[in-house]
Amino acid sequence: MNKPIYLDYNATTPIAPEVIEAMRPFIEEHFGNPSSSHWFGAEPKRAVEKAREQVAYLLQCASEEIIFTSGGTESNNHAIKGIALAMKDRGNHIITCAIEHPAVLEVCRALVEFGFETTVLPVNNEGLVNPDDVKTAIRAETVLITIMHANNEVGTIQPIAEIGEIARKHDIVMHTDAAQSVGKIPTQVDPLFVDLLSIAGHKLYAPKGVGALYVREPVNPVRFCHGAGQERGRRAGTENVALIVGLGRACESAAINLEQHSVEMRMLRDRLYDTLLHNVPELKRNGHPELTLPNTLNISFKGIEADKLLEKIADTVAISAGAACHSDTVHISHVLKAMAVEEEWAKGTLRFSVGRMTTTEQIDSAAEVVITAVKKLRG
Repeated sequence: MNKPIYLDYNATTPIAPEVIEAMRPFIEEHFGNPSSSHWFGAEPKRAVEKAREQVAYLLQCASEEIIFTSGGTESNNHAIKGIALAMKDRGNHIITCAIEHPAVLEVCRALVEFGFETTVLPVNNEGLVNPDDVKTAIRAETVLITIMHANNEVGTIQPIAEIGEIARKHDIVMHTDAAQSVGKIPTQVDPLFVDLLSIAGHKLYAPKGVGALYVREPVNPVRFCHGAGQERGRRAGTENVALIVGLGRACESAAINLEQHSVEMRMLRDRLYDTLLHNVPELKRNGHPELTLPNTLNISFKGIEADKLLEKIADTVAISAGAACHSDTVHISHVLKAMAVEEEWAKGTLRFSVGRMTTTEQIDSAAEVVITAVKKLRG
């Protein structure tokens, strides 16, 4: 049996061949602890620092400003909790938005027990935050603004540079969750005016279980994990050298091939959209039509239940749903709710996300399968 066509790259990516090759020596041969002062620790230590430089090159920052983590969730936790607790004497207010990943929203909710308050900004029907709303929400006690760079469900790219400038003018720390944008669009930290930026390795063809956090000097969040002095004392724990090497190599590849990969993914995404649009009536695209990730297509099929559509195509195409329907109850994603997508549309929402390994033939086959399934469900 052939495997289904994979169009869920925003959920996770395969590990790229060049990443596997870069990791191999640190799985098979160089097993030493990078903190060891003897011969066995020397090569792993060099490898970790090379990876730090590779990540820094992609973000165009100093390598000393990169902290390795276990992934995007830890990076977000470290950034948000770390800044909140480091600045609690100055203020207790955080600004975020309604379509953030749970790795941001749940962290903000958890900080309530430490006396923090969070303003959750709305988005428009294209998923955009209004920078004027950010200005209005700022208080004397605001210490952090955390707005994602690009949304994982609909692909909308936020005006982070504009929001970052507002934060800097008010001397407020600015964080962005860039898990979905790194490797797809430019993420250089200076043009974005961010002080902290989160990366998840498995979103850009590196392994799961590794990520990074950019921390602009001299911003100094409270350390996330106590122990020995790894990561310049900011994140204790013996480094997972093989995974860190993989992240570094993935970032190097992303930096070299960013424009080419972006163009290719956009072509595939648009080909899929055009095919669906011309063959399926009552179809609606969610998210901003232009300010969007090149690989992401979020589509609502009116009158269709997404989980039933997924059942029809499960053996052929692997994608994600934006809603689930059970026993007359419709569970719509918080992103679609925040964008005020009507229930009759929202409950039939699918997210297609293409990647480096996607082919034109796969796009055409997937489109045919989805079109046939929708027609059958509509009778």
